[in-house]
Amino acid sequence: MERDAFASDISRTIWDLRYRQPGERCIENSWDRVAHALAAVEPRPGDWEVRFREVLEGFRFLPGGRVLAGAGTDRIVTLFNCFVMGRIEDSMDGIFDALKEGALTMQQGGGVGYDFSTLRPSGTPARHSGTIASGPVSFMRIWDAMCATILSTGARRGAMMATLRVDHPDIETFVDAKREAGELTRFNLSVLVGDDFMEAVANDAEWPLVFPAEAMQDAEGERLERHWPGFDAPVACRVVRRLSARRLWDRIMRATYEHAEPGVLFVDRINRANNLWYRECISATNPCGEIPLPPYGACDLGSINLTRFVRDPFTPVARLDLEAVARMAAVAVRMLDDVIDVSRFPLDAQAEQARGTRRIGLGLTGLADALIMLGLHYDTDEAREQAATAMRTITHAAYRASVDLASEKGAFPFLEREEYVGGEFIRSLPADIRDGISRHGIRNSHLTAIAPTGTISLLADNVSSGLEPVFRFTFTRQVIERDGRRASHPISDHAWRLWQEGHAGQHLPDAFVQADELDPEAHLAMQAALQPYVDSAISKTINVPEDMPFERFEAIYRRAHALGLKGCTTFRPNPVTGAVLEVAETATPCCDIEREGD
Repeated sequence: MERDAFASDISRTIWDLRYRQPGERCIENSWDRVAHALAAVEPRPGDWEVRFREVLEGFRFLPGGRVLAGAGTDRIVTLFNCFVMGRIEDSMDGIFDALKEGALTMQQGGGVGYDFSTLRPSGTPARHSGTIASGPVSFMRIWDAMCATILSTGARRGAMMATLRVDHPDIETFVDAKREAGELTRFNLSVLVGDDFMEAVANDAEWPLVFPAEAMQDAEGERLERHWPGFDAPVACRVVRRLSARRLWDRIMRATYEHAEPGVLFVDRINRANNLWYRECISATNPCGEIPLPPYGACDLGSINLTRFVRDPFTPVARLDLEAVARMAAVAVRMLDDVIDVSRFPLDAQAEQARGTRRIGLGLTGLADALIMLGLHYDTDEAREQAATAMRTITHAAYRASVDLASEKGAFPFLEREEYVGGEFIRSLPADIRDGISRHGIRNSHLTAIAPTGTISLLADNVSSGLEPVFRFTFTRQVIERDGRRASHPISDHAWRLWQEGHAGQHLPDAFVQADELDPEAHLAMQAALQPYVDSAISKTINVPEDMPFERFEAIYRRAHALGLKGCTTFRPNPVTGAVLEVAETATPCCDIEREGD
C-alpha cells in the first residue's frame, strides 16, 4: 500500500487541482516527473535525477508552482512564474505590441510586470501627431480587461504589476486608481520612489513632475535632467508642474491606508544593490515584488522548507540543521539553473534575457512555523537572529554552488567579472566567494529572493508562507473545484497540528503567535533582518490593525526606507479589499492580499 504524503485534505486538493498531471496517482509521481525533466539537461542525467528526487521528497524543497505544474509535460507553458515585460513605446503601435506580448506571456502561465512611466501624461499633445494622450491609467484598463479575458479561457489566473515613477505627471491619478471597488482588480500597483523624493518629503520641499521633453509638443519652459526608462543616459525633461512632496507622500500613504495600494518600491536602493548594476536600470518588478527585473527579465523561483530541518522540535534542544540546509541549497541551485535550459519562453527576448543572466531566486518558506518549533517568538531578537542565520546559510551556500557550476558549465554570458565583483551586494559576501568569482566566474547573476508561497505552502502541509508569520492556526478556506463550485476546507497550521499531535490539551507555548497579534514593527524588523542576505528582494505584507492611527501607519514606510529595504507593502482591512483570505482560492482577481507567486 502506498504511503500518503499528505497530512491534510487541503494539500491533496491543491495538488489535484494545480499540479497533478494525467496518469499521476500520487505526489511522488509528480516529484518523479519534475526530477526526470530537470535532470535531462545534465551531463549525467541518471545521477542528478536521483539527487533532485531526494530533495523534493517530503516537500523539503519547493520549486515554483510553474515548475511543479509544467516540467516534464507536453503542455506549451513556461516554467517561469513571472516576467517583467519590455519598455512600452509611447505610440499606439507600441502600446498594443506590449499588450500582445503580455497576453502571450500570460497565456503560457507567466505573470507580468510593466513600468507605465514611458506613457505621456493625460491631456498632453504629442509632438508629431498632435493627438491628445489619455495617460497611463487609461491604458492600464485595457491590460486589466485583457487579463480578465485570459482568465476566462481557463488558464492559470493572471497576475500583473504596474509601476509608475513618483515624478510622472499622472502620479496622483495612478495613486487613486483603485479607490473604487472593482477598478484595476487584476493589477498590483507600486510607486517608484527615489531617495531624492524621500529627502524632499523630509524637508517639506516642492517636487517637480516631469516628462521627457522630446515627447512633448510644448517642450518650452523649465527643464531638468532625469534618468528615464528607455534612455541610456540622463535625458532633458520638461517640468509640467510642481507640488508639495509632503502632500504627494500623504496622498500615497492615504490611498494605501484606505485600500491597501499602491505599494512603494525604493527604486534607487534596488538599482544600487543590483548585481548587474553595470548593465541594467530596473524600474519594475514581478507581480509580488520579490524580483526586481530589467525589461524581459524572468523569475525562476524555489523555496527551502525550513520546517523539515528542525531537529527535536518543541524540546529544549530543538535546533535548525544548518549543514543540511546548506546541502539542500546547493542542489536547489542546480535544479533552478536547469529550469532555464528546460523551460519554454513565450517570447524570444525573454529567452535571451534569462539565458544571458541565468537569474534564479532561491528562498525560504515555513520560517514562522520553524521558529515556533524552535521555541522562538516571531518578535524577538533571537528569532530574527535565527532567521538571518538561516538566510545567510542559504545565500552563501547558493553562491558557492554557483561558482562551482561556473567551473563546470560556464559563467552566465552577461558577466563582466571586475564590475560584477565590485557590486554592493557581492562586496558583502565572504572572501572565498568573491575570490571564486574572480577566478572562475559565477553561473547565475542573482541567486536569492523570498517569494510569497501561498499555494505551494498549502501543498506542503500548510506550512507558514515565506517569511510571513502564521496567519491563523485554524481557519476555513474556500477553493474553486473543477466543476466551478466552491468547497470549504478546514485548515490548520503545520506547527500547530504537530504540537497538538504530541501535546493534546496542553497550553500553547508563547512561541505560538498569529499575524494579527504582532505589532507591525515586528513584520518590518523581520524583513530588515533578512534583506542583507537577499540579492533580489523580499515579498512581505505587513499586517496593520484597522484602528492604527494614520501617523503611525505612515511612519512604517519611512522606517522601511531608513532600514534600507527595497520596498514596502502593508495591508489594513478596509471596505474595498475586505480582510485577508476572505476570497476563494483561484477564484478572484490575480493579486489578492496573499500575493501568491506560484
